[in-house]
Amino acid sequence: MEKLIVNNYGSFDTVFVKGKGARLYDRDGKEYIDFLSGIGVNCLGHNYKPLVKAIKKQASKEIHISNYYLSDVGIKFAQRLLAVTGFEKGFFGNSGAEANEAAIKLARKYGYLNGGKKRSVIYTLENSFHGRTIATLTATGQEKFHPPYFAPYVEGFKTIKANDFEAIKSAFDDTTAALMIECVQGEGGVNLVDEKWAKAAAEQARKAGAIVIADEVQTGIGRTGTFLACETLGFEPEVVTLAKGIAGGVPMGACLFRGKAANVFSAGDHQSTFAGNPLACAAGLVVLSTLASEGFMDKVNENGDFIRSSIRSWDSPIVRDVRGKGLMIGVEIVPSIKPFDIEVACMKEGLCTSVAGNSVVRFLPPLVIGKKEMDKGLSIFKKALDSFSN
Repeated sequence: MEKLIVNNYGSFDTVFVKGKGARLYDRDGKEYIDFLSGIGVNCLGHNYKPLVKAIKKQASKEIHISNYYLSDVGIKFAQRLLAVTGFEKGFFGNSGAEANEAAIKLARKYGYLNGGKKRSVIYTLENSFHGRTIATLTATGQEKFHPPYFAPYVEGFKTIKANDFEAIKSAFDDTTAALMIECVQGEGGVNLVDEKWAKAAAEQARKAGAIVIADEVQTGIGRTGTFLACETLGFEPEVVTLAKGIAGGVPMGACLFRGKAANVFSAGDHQSTFAGNPLACAAGLVVLSTLASEGFMDKVNENGDFIRSSIRSWDSPIVRDVRGKGLMIGVEIVPSIKPFDIEVACMKEGLCTSVAGNSVVRFLPPLVIGKKEMDKGLSIFKKALDSFSN
């Protein structure tokens, strides 16, 4: 594979050919339980029939049109997404990084219009992750994502420590354009943000004249047990960014605005060729419809609690902590063992996982995962943990 595609991902040699629900199959016919779902993208699992049907139907009509025009399915999707989230307007993109780029540009323009050139600073959180473009890498609060060979980085970003009440007392001033909060720090290690701190930080930022952005690229679209994770934190951002599961596997991102942020962008400020194409919007409609079905979110929370409580009940000597919300789960491993080694052991036995931060094995299973798949995946994970415990 490395001879064909630059291996930026450190990919396994496994070649998958099909999937169904929370199961994947490689070209040799081996079955894997999918506790990763394309890093939270395949929220409805693999080969979800209503999604496949909608994509086929839309592909037979139109796949892409220029954003100089509108599509009927695009209007319908925008209406439903704004209705379910409570936002006023939005911009569609193709990825989380692109959604965050839109939020960053909007924050900079908002700052300029409400304080001039000096109001350009965007605060993010230590251990946050916001994307792989130069601007979103700079916004990311982890030094390991700032190697010298990508320098110079974009000016105007500062970080504060999540859940540190002292830090927010003096951080924001008339140079602050926005505070950007990743509601659960995914790549940083599935770290939870305290509700009282999030509200206090947002209040302090707004007092200084800034807007508040919620990066919900990984936490949104039901991943944490509510449609948006900021619903449980209660700080009501002016801007929210979405991607990952928004279209069930079709590339898409979104940046939504309300209140002071609703009318900042004007024609020409930010554009994208493929953004909000009819195919992605048709897929997104199925996601919204499925997540809105009776009891769906209750099941997400129930399954997340089941996975976390199961792992805790093992009382494994190499597990330091089990945390998360909904079906966004982090298992912190003792420092003497590399979580990637556990990921490799799981992969050999037929379980797809990932590593987050420096010490965490992360689970992002499909939101539609069933009991049999959870039981089998947990059995494989326990076997992997036990192999390092002996």
